[in-house]
Amino acid sequence: MKKWIIAILILIFIALIIMYFYQQRTSAPSSPETAAPILPAGPGAPLLAGNDEIIEHSYYTLAYNEQHEQADWVFYKLEAEYLQVKSNERKDNFREDPFVSTGSAALKDYKGSGYDRGHLLPAADMSWSEAALSETFFMSNMSPQAPSFNRGIWKKLETQVRDWALQHDDLYVVTGPVLQQGLATIGENAVSVPPFYYKVILDYNPPEYKGIGFVMANEKLIGDLGTYAVTIDSVEVLTGMDFFYSLPDDFEAQVESSIDLVLWNLSE
Repeated sequence: MKKWIIAILILIFIALIIMYFYQQRTSAPSSPETAAPILPAGPGAPLLAGNDEIIEHSYYTLAYNEQHEQADWVFYKLEAEYLQVKSNERKDNFREDPFVSTGSAALKDYKGSGYDRGHLLPAADMSWSEAALSETFFMSNMSPQAPSFNRGIWKKLETQVRDWALQHDDLYVVTGPVLQQGLATIGENAVSVPPFYYKVILDYNPPEYKGIGFVMANEKLIGDLGTYAVTIDSVEVLTGMDFFYSLPDDFEAQVESSIDLVLWNLSE
């Protein structure tokens, strides 16, 4: 065989090898650093703080703080399909929570105090089921709220959260008081009266994952809800809690570090 033919065959062989490795490199899967994070099915409850006792009810979870005789947080998933069910009538069957090992606050603690038994998990969020509704009246789900606050802007916020759930299919909600040492108390069990309350909402539906927080003083407030909107990060700084710690760090930072009032229909 002539040398020039051999040379051509060698060049063709080399060209085929180069093409093969080029295709392998360009079709290789993305490296772990650039791949989209794999998200869990749900965010899970907040990180347990201090000596709180975790109480698992049928449709919500709470962290009971014995020192202050109320929950540090209540966590639940609010689903549109349940909100669309015909509501059950509330029976206001306030009662002690038998699942709190140290004993929860009692109904008599609030009597004559001037404070409402303020729901952390709103009764209206669970009115789709008689059993679920009844569980919202455990005293472990109550916190002393000024009547003008509980029946005013706090109620307005609760209604807005239900509207958001109907718009976005479902939301994850964390609600609680801002507790500290030296607070005024009510009743024989010394239930602390919080100066502030917070609510944190996570829309965990792709592609527009987003979060928002609210902090409100326990008093009569005026103004739009957007006035009290803050980042989830800022609520964590205020409370010392880590709400969605089970999510990938980068994703958690993204939804907790900023808010867009336009996406929540709160802009003027």
